[in-house]
Amino acid sequence: MLNQTDVVFDVDQLRNVCMEDAELMRELVTALIDDATQQMSALRDAIEHADGTRCARLAHYVKGACANVGAVSMAAVLKQIERCATAGDFNACRDSLGSLTAELLKFSSEAATL
Repeated sequence: MLNQTDVVFDVDQLRNVCMEDAELMRELVTALIDDATQQMSALRDAIEHADGTRCARLAHYVKGACANVGAVSMAAVLKQIERCATAGDFNACRDSLGSLTAELLKFSSEAATL
């Protein structure tokens, strides 16, 4: 059985959200990738300034978008960032941000097949 973090992209989740509309699926994935990329810069800034409230809020926001679109592994990393930011563990947040970058690349690659 796969660990939830082993799942990069739950296409069935996206299909359910989009009611099987392939064009809408592509639009949502593109919007998520663009938004996550922008938010990662804001997350990095919040981490570097040790702003736990802002970091947790940003991570929570992006985590929800990822979960909605089926970006499972990204949502899992963002959950970890949110938890670490709340605890004030910014070294762990930095480490997780690197993982988030890798998961975004994996998601982008898998989503390119839509």
